[in-house]
Amino acid sequence: MPTALSARELLEKLVSFPTVSRVSNLDLVDWVEDYLDGLGVSCHRDYNADGTKASLYCHLGPEAEGGVILSGHTDVVPVDGQSWDTDPFQVVEKDRRLYGRGTCDMKGFDALALSLVAPALERGLSRPLQICLTRDEEIGCIGAPPMIAAMQPHMPRAALAIIGEPTSMRPVTGHKGGIGFDMHVRGFEVHSSLPDQGVSAIMEGIKLIDWANRINAENKANADPGSPFDPPYTSVHVGKIEGGTAHNITAKDCRFVLSFRCVPTETPGDWADRYLAEVRALEAEIRKVRPECFITAVPLWDVPGLKPETDGAAEALVRRLTGDNATHVVSFGTEAGQFQSSGYSAVVCGPGNIEQAHQPNEFITLEQFRKGQDFMDMLLDVLTE
Repeated sequence: MPTALSARELLEKLVSFPTVSRVSNLDLVDWVEDYLDGLGVSCHRDYNADGTKASLYCHLGPEAEGGVILSGHTDVVPVDGQSWDTDPFQVVEKDRRLYGRGTCDMKGFDALALSLVAPALERGLSRPLQICLTRDEEIGCIGAPPMIAAMQPHMPRAALAIIGEPTSMRPVTGHKGGIGFDMHVRGFEVHSSLPDQGVSAIMEGIKLIDWANRINAENKANADPGSPFDPPYTSVHVGKIEGGTAHNITAKDCRFVLSFRCVPTETPGDWADRYLAEVRALEAEIRKVRPECFITAVPLWDVPGLKPETDGAAEALVRRLTGDNATHVVSFGTEAGQFQSSGYSAVVCGPGNIEQAHQPNEFITLEQFRKGQDFMDMLLDVLTE
């Protein structure tokens, strides 16, 4: 058997691939597949539509149902405009921290999962282990659902999935879902001294943004005081807006992204229906002024929330391994809700602090990385019982 790499060596290799969300991840996928093939493990791929990106998954152990999935994403957010003290695509150890893009979110977990392969093969598994590395998580968790569907004919169905987003190795059993729209308001340009003869795309688009403000205020006022989420309600957000050509011309175009973060007791689709009704009503109004005007709302992502399970197998296993029996939820979305929606018991648990994700000088502490390694060692004991 070829020489197996340590978790630290695997992390250094994975970080060296600049798999930012706007570019291909195939160099990383090629390398991981070659590495696993060298250990005697066959992999499968699920490509995106144009073949420039792929998710990768594999099965170890007996060809039986009831196994454990370890799942992490391969893409990272860009470093453009961020001030780094080190090369973001090289792991640098300093002050008991490992710096580099993705060390925390979430190539640290990916490396730990891959480091389990060689000892699992050496010891022999009594219960299957499946490893999934997804594409396009950072642009809306769009890679996991087709991968989950593609897995079904190739591997026995696992019982549970552990998604290793950074939770400081705490078992997270609930998170918000989300849905987002790429908005384009098309107006009609006239001189700003004649506003009644034109339609300002910006001033009309702001009406939808103000709708978001009103919904946030309404939801905050009616929030469940017992909710564990922060904030304890579904929130609406617009983070960027652009449009217009000059200060004295009604804007022809206005573009922005509007998104929802929904508590798991509410359905993103219901909020989408409510918002799109508002869009259609506004579009009807501006078309009365100029029939050339329109509003498009292109769905960008639709991520289900993770709901706490009753007697969930994933939760039980992770609590057994971590010794943590407290209740933990997060307001960010993950692929765990997608695994759960596909019938898997799911939990989120991984090394690192989410506060470091997407930041310049992203890092994972050596302590967290070691806790992740201890978790994998204990999981291997369970899988070889």
